[in-house]
Amino acid sequence: MQNDHAKRGGKMKNNGSKVKTEKGKEECIFCQIVAGKLAATKVFEDERFVVINDIHPKAPVHVLIIPKKHVPTVNELEATDEAMVGRIFTLAAKLAGDLKIAQGYQLHVNVGQRAGQVVFHLHVHLTGGWSKPQEFRGGGVF
Repeated sequence: MQNDHAKRGGKMKNNGSKVKTEKGKEECIFCQIVAGKLAATKVFEDERFVVINDIHPKAPVHVLIIPKKHVPTVNELEATDEAMVGRIFTLAAKLAGDLKIAQGYQLHVNVGQRAGQVVFHLHVHLTGGWSKPQEFRGGGVF
């Protein structure tokens, strides 16, 4: 399976989170986007985060909040990352307002392959924009 990121930047390997660069070195797709080496539709960017549209949206609004610091999963977070994690939530609330979904949205994190994590660079899915209340649909993968 090849996604848009891989089409732009190289071949995917295993879980789709890495691309081969011109030197044959594998690099994280999100690190490539952060570095400006792969194109993505950016919704927001500052010195610590980039927010892009998900290429396989699961809701009318579906963006990914990506720290510029590479951390593979929640399991690799350290105490020094607490401010970054807190900023994810305040940024999500700001984005929900900017994207006009503050009346109802979801934040979702997949941790590990068994939970559906495809790109091993910490990121949070911000979804919303539904016209009616959503029921929990357990087992879904974002």
